[in-house]
Amino acid sequence: MQIGKDTVVSISYELSDKSGKVLEKSAEPVAYLHGGYHGIFPALEAALEGKAVGDSLHVELPPEDAFGEYDAELVRVEAREAFPENVSVGMQFEGAAENAEDAMIYTVTDIAEGKVVVDANHPLAGQTLAITCQVEEVRAATAEEVAHGHIHGPHGHSH
Repeated sequence: MQIGKDTVVSISYELSDKSGKVLEKSAEPVAYLHGGYHGIFPALEAALEGKAVGDSLHVELPPEDAFGEYDAELVRVEAREAFPENVSVGMQFEGAAENAEDAMIYTVTDIAEGKVVVDANHPLAGQTLAITCQVEEVRAATAEEVAHGHIHGPHGHSH
């Protein structure tokens, strides 16, 4: 079976930065619903179209096709007093950007001189990435999966 709209695809993958340093590698195959359901990067999904079990591919993802360009507007400097006493670099907090309705996840990137720097950019924003993957399984999606826009576990519906 070939990968096409409304198929469930399982891939094993390795994500690398531009220099070839491996950033992430799947321990187990990951599955998604193919066909524009936002389960994977659209550029990778397009490259997988028509592939079959056993096929491998390598796709370069510029920032706009991966985690977006780095946006300096998403970095904020806040008063230290606004955070818990145990705040440390790497901690994450939910908050809203100025004049924004949706909450974002901010990561603490620096603490100095009574200030805390938080950044809502994805850690890989602004980077060109490469993904090498192999198709492990392809099957037709169930009507329920298509209706819900995501795959279900082996024992039925699970969110």
